[in-house]
Amino acid sequence: MERPVYSVSEVNGLIKNVIDGVPELSGVYIRGELSNYKIYPSGHHYFTLKDAESSLRCVMFKSSAVRLRFRPESGMKVIAFGRISVFPRDGAYQLYCGTLTPDGVGDLHVAFEQLKEKLYREGLFDESHKKPLPAYPRRIAVVTSSAGAAVHDMIRILRRRYPIAKVLLLPVRVQGAEAPPEIVGAIRYANRWRLADVLITGRGGGSLEDLWAFNDERVARAIYESEIPVISAVGHEPDVTIADFVADRRASTPSNAAEIAVPDMTELLRALTDTQGRMTQGICRLLERQDERLEAIRSKRVLSDPMAFLQDRRLQLDYVQQKLSAAAKGQLEEDVRRFTRLTAALDALSPLKVLGRGYAMAQSEDGAILRDSAQVSPGDRIRVQLARGSLNCSVESAE
Repeated sequence: MERPVYSVSEVNGLIKNVIDGVPELSGVYIRGELSNYKIYPSGHHYFTLKDAESSLRCVMFKSSAVRLRFRPESGMKVIAFGRISVFPRDGAYQLYCGTLTPDGVGDLHVAFEQLKEKLYREGLFDESHKKPLPAYPRRIAVVTSSAGAAVHDMIRILRRRYPIAKVLLLPVRVQGAEAPPEIVGAIRYANRWRLADVLITGRGGGSLEDLWAFNDERVARAIYESEIPVISAVGHEPDVTIADFVADRRASTPSNAAEIAVPDMTELLRALTDTQGRMTQGICRLLERQDERLEAIRSKRVLSDPMAFLQDRRLQLDYVQQKLSAAAKGQLEEDVRRFTRLTAALDALSPLKVLGRGYAMAQSEDGAILRDSAQVSPGDRIRVQLARGSLNCSVESAE
């Protein structure tokens, strides 16, 4: 009996039928480590699951990959669920993965940490980007579900604490796949039309899955891009979401968000009353001081007798004039005495004084004083100065 001859495709088909016929391989969970994880432009994910001794090729089609809530990376420990089958073209069996979850922790927790790390590195959590809340907002927009208890608590507290503010509700879904786009749309709508001075977004408490809309990257970026300051109020105090990190202010609960958003009108009125009282007291004290000053000015002599000022100045002018006259007279007398002394001293040194006692002064033709007979020769002309008049003489001889 001859054995049949099969083609490669027929053999691969037979093997595929055999494997597909094993019930245990049609829905199997496999634990392993991701390796060579790649995402193709088609949207399909290709990777290898391995342990210390073996490896298994895997594929996750786009229709299954879109349901992933975290970003798989090589080196992660995961549990994959799917079916084992043969890819006839290559003649190799592989796991057709339907779901993928981190081993040891939930996929939501991993997705939260991954997004948190990503946005932190991009700077969306930086304190320098956070905007201050207005001290006295006129309009407050609340982005939350209109059916939840949280919105009623917020509105009640806002009306009680600060009734002069206008509260605008932008109703959105806060749970489910449709929630993130609606929250993003409401935040952008409020910014586009400048509907409010401060914006509160959040919801009441729940599980991590219930709060997941506020861990969505789209919501985080919408909060970051908002020009209106945003208060995040998601869940109870222990609950922390990505929106809390990005928002300008985090509230522990929706009720706390309402308290943060507006001042207490009662406290404001009390503060205004105290300020009014202090201002009144200050004005009264100022008026008292001005009244005392006015009374002091009114009692001054310059106002009661205007001419007294001129009389006082006239007396002062006479006094100064007397002092100036006395000083001038004294200076003149001193100058006269000094002149007399200098005149006497000069007169004592005057050659005319000597001439007056009988002496004479001889000068050459050029005006030089003659002190020695050798200065002239016989026949020279000289001038002799007497006490009264002078003589023009001719030298006959010198002795």
